[in-house]
Amino acid sequence: MQINIILDPRQSADELASLGALAEANGIEGLLVSSLVQSRDPFANMTVLAKATRRLVFGPVAVNPWDTHPVRIAASLLTLNEFAAGRARIVIGGGAEALSALGIKPHRRVRAVRECVEIMKLAMSGQAVEYVGELYQAHRLQFTWASAPPPPVYVGASMPMMLRMAARVADGIMMSDMPVVLATEAIATLDAALASVDRSRDSFLTNMFSAIHLHQDRQVAVKEAKRWLVFRGIFRPNVLALFLDANEVQQVMTNEENFWAAFTAGSDQVEGVDDAVLDKLVEHVTLTGAADDVDAIIAKLKAYARVGLSHISLRLYANADATIRLIGSKILPAVRDGAR
Repeated sequence: MQINIILDPRQSADELASLGALAEANGIEGLLVSSLVQSRDPFANMTVLAKATRRLVFGPVAVNPWDTHPVRIAASLLTLNEFAAGRARIVIGGGAEALSALGIKPHRRVRAVRECVEIMKLAMSGQAVEYVGELYQAHRLQFTWASAPPPPVYVGASMPMMLRMAARVADGIMMSDMPVVLATEAIATLDAALASVDRSRDSFLTNMFSAIHLHQDRQVAVKEAKRWLVFRGIFRPNVLALFLDANEVQQVMTNEENFWAAFTAGSDQVEGVDDAVLDKLVEHVTLTGAADDVDAIIAKLKAYARVGLSHISLRLYANADATIRLIGSKILPAVRDGAR
């Protein structure tokens, strides 16, 4: 298993470059930056990183085709890819945060992501683009200036329809915040879809976004994880039912606004939700622990590797530099050599 890191999209270009160089020195394969409406533009913000590193692969996650047309996404990615001498990547997703912030109601989400990937891959091939889809069109376009090898295009996919689509058109997938049992089911769905089009995971990347919270004091790590729970895709009853009883599921599902209020206030307490429920959420949808005791986190990562994930992308929070060093010295050596 390879490890990527995901950094705060509000960080400056120089901060990304410094942390990226540190990640590269610690053997980490890649760096991703979330594409959020209120963050810096991720493509422009990673150009300094491109010049500060030599092996690190990097790109934005998850860009959506509603706030930016697929042709413009392709042009931005190809520009970054030239800065990076072919090391750029991208994850195309359903755009939950951006759509909510901009008041956009997605229409045919899976189809939109598919057409976005198809247009991008056609544009990045160097061929003339003539595309008429059900949702998007592109005509008389050709990126003749793109000189670096075309970057891979991944799809943010956790559910069956998106997984099946990604198997047909993408270079890989990134799941998000999935307990091991659901990741197992998703990989099975993906394998069947890949086989139906004569593909396999041998040439198809399987990745997952997961938040990691590591501090010297475990309680500091837990409190940090609780503050960020609203971003962990927790409002999915099928996920919650794996580790919460019916009453606890109800607590979470009826208090979404209170989770947002807690995040805004910087609080680890959520009105209407028992602290024991928050503890269970932290345990099952994050990687959280004390910096001097990472065995449980390593065990969970190995479990993901056993079910078929080739990569894990760890979202870092406070003290990112210390976490990068810990990943490089303790976590990465333990998971890179297999899922034993």
